[in-house]
Amino acid sequence: MDEDRIEALRDGWNRWGCFATLGLALFTVLAGFWIVRRDNTPRLGSDVRVVAFLDEDGKRHTLAEYAGKTVVVDVWATWCPPCKASLPELAALQTAADGRYAVLPISVDDGGFADVRAYLLKQPPAVASLRAVIPDGSRALEPFGPINGIPTTIIVGADGRLRARWSGFYPGRAEAELKTALGR
Repeated sequence: MDEDRIEALRDGWNRWGCFATLGLALFTVLAGFWIVRRDNTPRLGSDVRVVAFLDEDGKRHTLAEYAGKTVVVDVWATWCPPCKASLPELAALQTAADGRYAVLPISVDDGGFADVRAYLLKQPPAVASLRAVIPDGSRALEPFGPINGIPTTIIVGADGRLRARWSGFYPGRAEAELKTALGR
């Protein structure tokens, strides 16, 4: 009888061990899925003043230099069709900047300013006058969160905090979001 009892205990432990192993595996998979799928985009109100970029002369700047101004940041590239479509609107906003806001087109072209200059030289005067910058290194735009598509437009409040963010070109949206951020 002792052998039957021992065998029954073994079967019970084997069943519970199997359930425990399956439960642990399920927990691991779900936790991994949550970590991979969680939203890495900074929340509205995140401080993004440390974003660093270079002007055409190679001088380093950060968004902190725009304290007191709302900034429309547009992450774009010369090879991107929706970016090309958005540039006239962006250039018009940059030209109309009234001191309460600034427009900062950040090109992510691999060729840096060489690509940007060559592209802008071929554009109509309004777009050719666009004052673009490039990121100061591969991690310079990280405070904005992942840039998974371009153009990505970001509205930074006068306090250096994220106010709005979207990917894709939607005619008129940048101006509307800017007006909202400025309280107009």
